[in-house]
Parts: sequence; C-alpha cells; structure tokens
Amino acid sequence: MTAAADARSILTRLGIDDAVFDPQGLATRSPIDGSTGAPVRAADAGEVEDALSAATEAFDAWRRVPAPRRGELVRLLGEELRAAKSDLAALVTLEAGKITSEGLGEVQEMIDICDFAVGLSRQLYGLTLPSERPGHHMRETWQPLGPVVVISAFNFPVAVWAWNAALALVCGDPVIWKPSEKTPLTAIAVHAVAQRALARFGDAPSGLVQLLVGGRDVGRALAADPRAALVSATGSTRMGRAVASAVAGRLGRSLLELGGNNAMILTPSADMDMAVRAIAFSAVGTCGQRCTSLRRLLVHEDVADALVARLARAYATLPVGDPREDGVLVGPLIDEDAVQGFEAALVQAVEQGGEILVGGDRVEGGYVRPAIVLMPGQSAVVMAETFAPILYVVTWRTFDEAVAMQNAALQGLSSCVFTDSVREAETFLSAWGSDCGIANVNIGPSGAEIGGAFGGEKETGGGRESGSDAWKAYMRRQTQTVNFSAELPLAQGVRFEV
Repeated sequence: MTAAADARSILTRLGIDDAVFDPQGLATRSPIDGSTGAPVRAADAGEVEDALSAATEAFDAWRRVPAPRRGELVRLLGEELRAAKSDLAALVTLEAGKITSEGLGEVQEMIDICDFAVGLSRQLYGLTLPSERPGHHMRETWQPLGPVVVISAFNFPVAVWAWNAALALVCGDPVIWKPSEKTPLTAIAVHAVAQRALARFGDAPSGLVQLLVGGRDVGRALAADPRAALVSATGSTRMGRAVASAVAGRLGRSLLELGGNNAMILTPSADMDMAVRAIAFSAVGTCGQRCTSLRRLLVHEDVADALVARLARAYATLPVGDPREDGVLVGPLIDEDAVQGFEAALVQAVEQGGEILVGGDRVEGGYVRPAIVLMPGQSAVVMAETFAPILYVVTWRTFDEAVAMQNAALQGLSSCVFTDSVREAETFLSAWGSDCGIANVNIGPSGAEIGGAFGGEKETGGGRESGSDAWKAYMRRQTQTVNFSAELPLAQGVRFEV
C-alpha cells in the first residue's frame, strides 16, 4: 500500500469523511514514496470571512467563561489526543516524513502542552501594586486578547498548533488554524480530534476552534484582518517578514517563530562521546528540517581532526530510508525543492573552499545522505540556513573567537556549548555570551521541552511560544486603580481644584 493510501485509511479510522476532499483542491503528497492522495478542499475568501466573523462572536462568549472552566476544555483535548496518539503519529510520519519515534514525540508534545495549559488556567496571575495616593488600590491584571490566528509549518505540522492553541484557549481566545499546504492531512486529523473534545465539553461557542486549509492567499487574508488580535506564524524568515509587514500595517500583534542557523561550540575539555551523539541527532534528526537543527559545528583546532573522524564514522552507519521501518534514523526531505536546495548548497560550499567529508549524495527520490563539510571559515553558504542535513565544520583558536562566530549568524534561535569548564560554560550563558533565545550546555540545540519558552532573537523573529510566561502574548495587560477613599488626590502631587 502506498503512503498516501495509508494516510487515507487513517483518516477514515478517525471518522473523517470524503467531504474534506475536492478534485479542484489542494494536492496532497507523501515524501516517503512520492504517492499522491485525493486533493483537499481549500478555503475560499468567503470562508475566511466567515471564520473571522465566527471567531469574533465566539470571543465575546468565551472570554466570559472562567479560566479554570476553559482549562477543562484543554484537559479534554489532551485526553482525546492521548486516545488518538498512534494514528496521529503515523499520519505525521506519512505526510511529513518523520521517523516513527519523532512522529510519536510530536503528538506527545501536544499532550504535554495541554497538561501545562490546564495548570496554567488557574495561574493567570497579575500583580498588586502600592499606590502613592491614600485610599487607593492599584493592580495589573491580564485579560483575554481576541481571536488568534496560527500559521504553522510542515516540519512540525501539529505540535506548533497545540503550543499556541492550548495557551490561547485557556487565556480566553478563539483559534483559527492555517496549516502548511504541504501537510494538510495531519491538520484535518487533529482538528477532528479537537471537535471530539468540544463535543464532550458541551457548551463551547461555535467558532471557537477552526481550521482553514489553503495556500498563501488564506494566510495573507488572515494576517491583514484587524479582527485577528494575534497572528502566530512559524516558518521561514521570508514568510515572517510578509506576515509582520501585514500585521504591523494595521498596528496588530504578531508572534514570529522563524529560521535558525544554530551552532555548537566544542571545546578541548568536552566529553567527545556525548558530543558525537548530540551532534548526530541535532544535525540529522528530521532530516535536518528543524528550525533548531545543528548547522554549524565550531570546533577547537586542537581536537577538530579527531572529532571529525569520529563523526564521519558515525555518519557512515546512519540508516537512510522509509521512516516507517524499524531502525531507520533518516527519512526523506519534504519535496524536490528541498532536495535541490541541499544539492545547490553543497555545490556552493565546494566553490567557497569547502571539502565534503562524508555524504552529500541523493540515494533516491527525496532521500539524501547527510553531509559533513569542512569549511575554511563562515562563508556565505555557511551563514545561509539550508533546511537540509548539512553540517558545516569550522575551527577556532580562542573561546572569545568561538562565541563571536556563534553570534555572527543573522538568526538567533538555539545554541549550545560542549565543555567541562565552568568558566567557559558560564561565559557562554552570560550577557556577553550566546545571543540566542535558547542556550544549552552539554546538550545539543535541538529538542526543547515545553516547560521553557521557545523562540529566538534577530531574524528568528523574537516570539516565544509554549512554557514559562509565554501565555502573556495571548492576553492584554490592564492596569486598574480603585479609589476607596472619600477624597480625590492626584498622582505626582498635582493639584487641580474646581
């Protein structure tokens, strides 16, 4: 059975009928074997308008629901995701090409953020502040913001929606989801699971959780509409600039999770066994198609030869193939454009003085062998994010030089250092160390937990999703002052008597 046929059978098992398909709709294709499925019906301009109107109406009702009660909906969503975990994970593998364990891990991320958000629904804390005016009480509180638009990317086709939706829902906001046009089936499946949770909840307003499948025209229309109180967009820097421009043009609010050109600094004191394992997963996991994938390996010149030799041996044993098969660690790139980008970057690397040490060839179809490329410096191709399994190795002499090389990237998402030196580790984590939103010691740059806010600086967009206090992005802050005295004193000693 083809991968596309497998995906269709999963949709049927999840109770999704043929109404989602349309001969004139959006094409679906599995990167595993190139098989195509029935086109998916795409939203038109009228449906975008209807969705925004419904979300606006739902907001008026949902913000009146107590936050702990809103958390109950997310708790039910977590239960439904647990029940459908194996089917949803299999669909992620079939449509995005992730190996089985990564597909399961992505669904687990959705479950985890639901658990996080349920607790959060009783912890949307504000502040009580001392007033300078006698008989006055001042406080800051957080109020629901409004409809939230979530634009997600193919590489995490469902987790990104959950990161946003779980927090938005407990904060009192309806959600409209525009998934990647490369992975619409996973979105349709998760949306169907969410509808089960809504049915069990019982009294949620219509229009609270919506899905609009479509291309860039749908995303543009949603981003430009002032009824979208927050647009959370995950994808390329190019896409982020377009979204930011559209939202800023109406003085709206955006949350951007964009590209990353992540580095690891490896020092002479590092545990090489642990580093090799971390490098392999970070650079090769999801076939290099994570925004947190390791792109640049910055190695001290004294240990570079020994480390590269060990890495080359490890890469030579990496199983490449159908991600559904046991033992496979490297699945396919998402499409032919991605393969061509991989090949073009390697040509440029050689032209810029690089030496391909291992890999770099196409196996068949969308499958490639992950490459290690020794570079004389951080040339143009090294500093450009290629969404593919290419690891550039560059050497350094002093730790300050290494940190400067790490921070030279236009993006500022994730970073890490491998060292047994407390001085080096703490320098890396200091205000003059890594300039990224994520900084790890003796852990690779990929594989963040939902408990910490996820996001980065510079061309990564500055947004934060998931844990910590990221929930504040989905709410509006309000300063409240109550005068319980019989006087009317003004702040700063101003006198105005009439």
